[in-house]
Amino acid sequence: MINKIRITKEFSLETGHALYGHDGLCKNVHGHSYKLYVTVIGDPIENKSDVKLGMVIDFGDLKKIVKEEIIIPFDHATVLNCNSPHKELANDMEEKGNKIIRVNYQPTCEMLVIDFAKKIKKRLPQNLKLYSLKLRETATAFAEWYAEDNN
Repeated sequence: MINKIRITKEFSLETGHALYGHDGLCKNVHGHSYKLYVTVIGDPIENKSDVKLGMVIDFGDLKKIVKEEIIIPFDHATVLNCNSPHKELANDMEEKGNKIIRVNYQPTCEMLVIDFAKKIKKRLPQNLKLYSLKLRETATAFAEWYAEDNN
């Protein structure tokens, strides 16, 4: 019997960024208290001898993947586009002891969620699919990624 189930785990991270060339306040280095919602889809395990019986994935296993791929690197880091003059800012900040992540894209909420999807997808067990990600940048603004939109 097929019983596709979606499960979601929420994560929090504090991350800074700056948008080079932006025409508003986001051109300045600033930070957000992000909330990341990770939803995977799969069938609950039916093998009665499996310690994960009834689970799509153990929430602890999903937490480990997201922690290693997203939380540890991005939490309390500043994300800067190194295809822009921000590469000099990144070097200067890092020399002063700041945690810097250099990316090859404009570090908007939209582009971060695409990056996060790539990182999480490559770590999921083959029997699961990443269904969606929601990255909440503020209480009223978020970006969403859905697998069905990206086939």
